[in-house]
Amino acid sequence: MEDKVRVGIAGLGRSGWNIHSKILEKLPEKYRIVAVVDPIEERRKEAVEKFGCRAYEDFDSLIKDEEVELVVVATPSYLHAPCTIKALEAGKNVVCEKPMATNLTEADEMIRVAKKTKKILTIFQNSLFAPAYLKVKEVIQSGKLGRIVLIKIYGHSFGRRWDWQTLKKFGGGELRNNGVHLIVQALQLMGNKEPEVFCDLQRTLTLGDAEDHVKIVLKAKDAPLVDIEFTRACAYPQDPWLVMGTQGGLVGNSSSLKWKYFDARLLPPRKVETEPTPDRSYNVEEIPWKEESWTTKEDAFLTSGILFYDALYGSLRNGAPPPVDPELSRKVIGVIEKCFEQCKV
Repeated sequence: MEDKVRVGIAGLGRSGWNIHSKILEKLPEKYRIVAVVDPIEERRKEAVEKFGCRAYEDFDSLIKDEEVELVVVATPSYLHAPCTIKALEAGKNVVCEKPMATNLTEADEMIRVAKKTKKILTIFQNSLFAPAYLKVKEVIQSGKLGRIVLIKIYGHSFGRRWDWQTLKKFGGGELRNNGVHLIVQALQLMGNKEPEVFCDLQRTLTLGDAEDHVKIVLKAKDAPLVDIEFTRACAYPQDPWLVMGTQGGLVGNSSSLKWKYFDARLLPPRKVETEPTPDRSYNVEEIPWKEESWTTKEDAFLTSGILFYDALYGSLRNGAPPPVDPELSRKVIGVIEKCFEQCKV
C-alpha cells in the first residue's frame, strides 16, 4: 500500500510554490501533493497541470478534502495562526511557515489546539537544518573552542523592498520574516533558555511601515551572549558566523567555515606578575593552534528543507518527535514580542 504523506498546500506564492512544492518534489517516495488552495486562478491551473492535484479557491474547501492529511500553511504571516488552528480542528497535521504567529496569544492557542486534537504541529524553521548551522553547532558542542563567550549571527544585505512583507498589517517586517531564522538558531545554541533581550528596530530603506533593520542581543545565565543583526541597509556585509571561545574561535558563511583551537594543557603555566616586563611590552606567547575547515556546494535552503521534511516523515509515519518543537517556535515569538515592547517603529 502507498505510504506517501498526502499534502495540501495553502498558498502558492514565494513560500508555497518556490519552497515547499519544490522540496516535496525532491521526496516523491514520501510525499504527494494532492490539493492546493490559492485565490489566483492562474496559480491554481499551474498547480493542477504540474501535480495533477485538486485546486480550491478557499481554505475551508482544502481542509474539508478527506484525502489531505498534512496541510502546509504558506499564507501571508498574519493568517498563519487562524489557518493552522482551522486545519488542526479539521483533523489535519500542519506544517506552518514561519513566523509561527504574530503574537504569543496566537502561538499559545495553536499549541493548545494541537494538543487537544492530538495532531502534529511543526513550524518550518528550516534554518535549524541548514548545513552550516549544523556544523557550527557540532563544533561548539565538541568543546574544542572552550567556553563559548560570544556568538554573532548576521544577515546583511542592501536594498529596498516594497511587497506585502514590508507592511505591519500583514505581519511583515524583517523581525518576523528573516529574523526568526537567526533567533531560533540563537535560542537553540543558548540551550533554549529564556533570555534577557535588548533590541533596536529601525526603518531604513523599506517602502513599507515595518522595520527593515534589526539589532538584538540575547543574554542568559550560563549561556553565551548572542549578538544578532539582520538588515537591508548594510553595503559591506560581514560573515554570517563569528564564534568566540576561551580556547579558539570560528568564522564563516553558509558554504564555508573555518575554526581554530588549542589544547590549554600545552601552554606553559603562568601567574600574575606585577614587575615591569623586561622589554616594556605586553604579554605575548605562542599559541599552538590547530585549524580545521568545512565547505559545501549544496544548496543550503533546499538541503535544509529536505532534512526538515525527512524528519517530519518520521514523525507522521513512525511517531518520532516533530522536526521543530512548536514550544521552541513559541519562544521565538516571545523574543519578538519583547523587541516590539522595547521599540516603537
